[in-house]
Amino acid sequence: MFYGADYYPEHWPEERWETDAHLMKEAGINVVRLAEFAWAKLEPDEGLYDFSWLDKAISILARHGIKVILGTPTAAPPKWLIDKHPEILPVDNDGYVKGFGSRRHYCYNNPVYRQYTKKIVTAMAEHYKSNSNVICWHIDNEFGCHDTTVCYCDNCLEEFRKWLKERYGNINKLNQSWGTVFWSQIYKDWDSVIVPRKAVTSHNPSLLLDYKRFSSDSVVKYQKLQIDILREVTPDKKITHNFMGLFNQIDYYQLAKDLDFISWDNYPINHFSDKSDQIAANIALSHDVMRGVKKKNFWVMEQQSGPTGWEEMGRQLKPGEMRLWVYQSIAHGADAIVYFRWRACTFGTEEYWHGILDHDGVPRRRYHEVKQIGQELQKIGPLIEGSEIKAEVAIIRSFDNEWAFEIQPHKRGFKYMEQIKKYYKYFYSRNIPVDIISPEDDLSGYKLVLAPGLIMVNEKITDNIKNYVRGGGTFLTTWRAGAKRWDNRMNDQSLLGPLKDLLGIDIEEYSIIPDDENINIIFGDNEGTANVWFDVISPVTAEVLGEYKSDYLAGKAVITVNKYGMGNAYYVGTIPSDGIIKELLDKVTEKCNVSVTEIKGDEGIEIFRRIKGADEFYFVLNFNRKPSTIIIDKPMMDILTGKYINGEITLEPFGIKVLSNK
Repeated sequence: MFYGADYYPEHWPEERWETDAHLMKEAGINVVRLAEFAWAKLEPDEGLYDFSWLDKAISILARHGIKVILGTPTAAPPKWLIDKHPEILPVDNDGYVKGFGSRRHYCYNNPVYRQYTKKIVTAMAEHYKSNSNVICWHIDNEFGCHDTTVCYCDNCLEEFRKWLKERYGNINKLNQSWGTVFWSQIYKDWDSVIVPRKAVTSHNPSLLLDYKRFSSDSVVKYQKLQIDILREVTPDKKITHNFMGLFNQIDYYQLAKDLDFISWDNYPINHFSDKSDQIAANIALSHDVMRGVKKKNFWVMEQQSGPTGWEEMGRQLKPGEMRLWVYQSIAHGADAIVYFRWRACTFGTEEYWHGILDHDGVPRRRYHEVKQIGQELQKIGPLIEGSEIKAEVAIIRSFDNEWAFEIQPHKRGFKYMEQIKKYYKYFYSRNIPVDIISPEDDLSGYKLVLAPGLIMVNEKITDNIKNYVRGGGTFLTTWRAGAKRWDNRMNDQSLLGPLKDLLGIDIEEYSIIPDDENINIIFGDNEGTANVWFDVISPVTAEVLGEYKSDYLAGKAVITVNKYGMGNAYYVGTIPSDGIIKELLDKVTEKCNVSVTEIKGDEGIEIFRRIKGADEFYFVLNFNRKPSTIIIDKPMMDILTGKYINGEITLEPFGIKVLSNK
């Protein structure tokens, strides 16, 4: 198992590098990421390459048994390049050029920048193609970070028109699909099509959705430019990129396709963090989203190792907390842990973003915790190598649908991902593993598939879902399902569109729910509330499971199930309160026989399983700040202690167990 740190030798005197490598080896570190922001050091002037300092750093690390992930430095174009070609800089939706002075200051579609990208990537690939210490390429850094997915420059306008022409074929088809007859927006030819810079009021929602799709595709295309070079010059080295969890500006399913594996950057406790008590569940969801983009295990390329911060700082990690987050990462499918960063920098924007070592480079508590984890992973790594997560439940995440709700959230403040979190929270609280998948993925291996917020469907997605249910699967979707076509315009059919026969209902009427209005619903013995939205459902072939209790809605259906082929399709016409969701999913998971873990634990204890053949490994994580209890009903091996345990076991705050069924 790879265990490492992001290292920036260019930030420190060369005489320190040997000390760093020695401390890394002592901590069990066997891999580092290098050079992803070092373009100005690698190419101090155009065509003048200097790899000597990087060669020396790699050589020192190699003497200590440490391999290298080498970053292409394209996330930070150097000043000399911007001075020569200021047209590389991106343009915001007001039409203003974003200036030099931070990072990610480039347009993906700029032809000049693409040429310079080819040059630096080719030079690095040629130089390191025979270096066995370089095991992997890391492309760029956090594509889209700082709202840099979308640019509105003239290069993007030209490329957008080409993209649309390829998609629609002729301008009349585009006009019809977008409905440009509305507000006299009809385009006479491709040269008259615009990019959606700031206008007097809202743009056409179909234009906005296509621009999000185009912008995402531009990132994918730019990444592939680099991948193609690296594959040709260094075919023996793997290629990855560091994704950002729940980030939604790029279609991660598409971005992942050309990579050997994906990585992501995991900062559970940072200065941007969700301050709710759901941080552990949200990070678990992020891991599962990352595992789902390629349906395979992943790396964590930036694992939090200290307080974070730029102008403001996050809090210190408490003793044992870093270890807890590391083990959660591994439990959910991480095959490598790489900390950000090795040492806190004494200058620049991130000087308050701490690493394993503080600014003075002296090993302290966090270093010793990293060292402890390194020693533990030497025991665990060989056992879990090749293991995977096997989930019986999947939740569909559709970037297109997320973008559609971002463009038109229906109710102020509503976010597509918040509804997914609500349903995910149920499975997380019961320690039921979940895959987060694309709507086009094969569904046949799952007992239950949920698709909250599936407002747009196309023929391929519709057929995929219907075939799954027809064959015996259980499917659950929610309000607005099928209400729109794939081009983000409303269906002219009755609501639910092509999903109507699957769900067996009609929608009589619908509305947002104002914040000052309470609507009660009842499901079984549980009474709760409807939130954000309500559908008034008229069953056709479906069975009513839940009803409204308020006002003129009283007695009207809100939750239904329809028999379709050999399977069942559930519809939830609102966002119910947590108690209703729990009772509903209790019923659904029992009916489709979803497995639950044999280990029982107090609330706040996460239990997650990795499987390798007949071997099962249970990661038991106490996110409570108090001692908590688990109950094991058969003897299991505690891998860290080498002892068998059984019965009632107490875990200390932030405590962990890694258990084996053998």
